[in-house]
Amino acid sequence: MVRCFGACWPRAVRMQNDKEKNLKIAKRMEQAASRILKEGGSQERGDDARLSTLVGAIAISDMVKTTMGPKGMDKILQSVSGGMNITNDGATILKSVVVDNPAARVLIDISRVQDETVGDGTTSVCVLAGEILRQAQQLLAKRMHPMTIIEGFRAATDVALKTLESIAVDHRQDATAFHTDLLNIARTTLSSKILTSVQEHFAKMAVKCVLNLEGDTNLKNVQIIKKPGGTLLDSYVDDGFLPRQAYRSLLPQGNI
Repeated sequence: MVRCFGACWPRAVRMQNDKEKNLKIAKRMEQAASRILKEGGSQERGDDARLSTLVGAIAISDMVKTTMGPKGMDKILQSVSGGMNITNDGATILKSVVVDNPAARVLIDISRVQDETVGDGTTSVCVLAGEILRQAQQLLAKRMHPMTIIEGFRAATDVALKTLESIAVDHRQDATAFHTDLLNIARTTLSSKILTSVQEHFAKMAVKCVLNLEGDTNLKNVQIIKKPGGTLLDSYVDDGFLPRQAYRSLLPQGNI
């Protein structure tokens, strides 16, 4: 017993010293973090920080969810200066929102990238991401590890991509069917815009414009010229280019 006590005592002292050292380090880190925060700021850790992050992102998703679909509602946006704007466009709404929640900021950035890359689907991508986070929140409440949830989402993504590839139809070899597919895509895109009354006319214009590009995705090659007067049905796609004014001769005036 004496030998055991003599052998274990130094180890117990070392463990106690290590514990006190770790507590001092943790206290110093907390003090350093408090100095970094602005006056009135707060610090969250662990489950509280994770929950507040998820709730902020889900709130952004729920805010734009009601604008989706044919029965979607418009939002009234009022600026600090008192200006008002009525819209149901997800990108426009999210650009007007000021948030300090990191996850909410990520959702807004996702919507912005979607708008810059595709030009549509800004609301859908935000709502989809919000629902994924909502499911993650429920799994976290059941004490499931975050890495396990992430692995499950990645596996589901692979399954979804394979499913989309399996049901996709390739009509590139059939010119008539391919043209019909493009028209249907254009009609669907225009169905939620103010051009619904002239949807067919602008759908044909959009398809003609895309086919003229011959696979080029550089939108700078598409020039939209606005001219007051007339109706929407007077709009048309020109195969070449339309200058705003006549070109002057670059040759110097000669003497006769």
